[in-house]
Amino acid sequence: MAKKTNRRKKEEENISESWLVPYADILTLLLALFIVLFASSNVDQEKMDRMSQVFSQIFDGGTGFLDEQAVIEQTRMGNNFTKEEKAYIEEQEALKEIQGQVDNFIAVNELENTFVTSMTDNGLLITIRDSILFDPGKADIKPEYLPIAEELSKILEMDPPRYIVITGHTDNVPHNGVVFNSNWDLSVMRAVNLLEIIVEGNPNLDPRYFSAKGYGEYNPIASNETAEGRAQNRRVEVLIQQLVNEDGTTN
Repeated sequence: MAKKTNRRKKEEENISESWLVPYADILTLLLALFIVLFASSNVDQEKMDRMSQVFSQIFDGGTGFLDEQAVIEQTRMGNNFTKEEKAYIEEQEALKEIQGQVDNFIAVNELENTFVTSMTDNGLLITIRDSILFDPGKADIKPEYLPIAEELSKILEMDPPRYIVITGHTDNVPHNGVVFNSNWDLSVMRAVNLLEIIVEGNPNLDPRYFSAKGYGEYNPIASNETAEGRAQNRRVEVLIQQLVNEDGTTN
């Protein structure tokens, strides 16, 4: 009877051990379950990051599975860009670098109230309030700001060169007189004078890439009904054109 009892105990021990699963396997199964649940639901980026951190901590702080999947997905998406799309993205990055240089120039010279940079569909736009460069009704740049214009010309020295368009704008207050017949004349001459100083101040610039035009009062960015609005409309814009357009064509 004792032998039968011992044999039964051994059999029960064997049976009980047969369904035990190691702790690491349980974690693996749980991880697989969470991945399936994650794939079948909409989870925002914040939740995904938190889940990835939890799994990374469970597995000794290594790179999380979800993080690796994200890297793989980003690489796959990057490889799906067309040649034209990649060229356009690289062009935008190059313009951002130039914008950083201009913004640094603005900060060093404390010109934040009169110089503003912005990215547009046509390239990098530098907007300059006319009050810093010109006296009312005049197109000659103030002598004290000539060094600023000459320093700006150094930033516009690029390789490869880019087309630069300088545009003058005015408010709707008439400036009819002996010198200028209209706001058109005034805006054009302000653009031309700034262009000449920029190009002549840097022999490394190719004049063939520079042009000037004037809109007078006909392209306002604010209301001419207030003094503040008119001050915003009186401006000169320097457009650094992009080399590659969004559709992949080149300028």
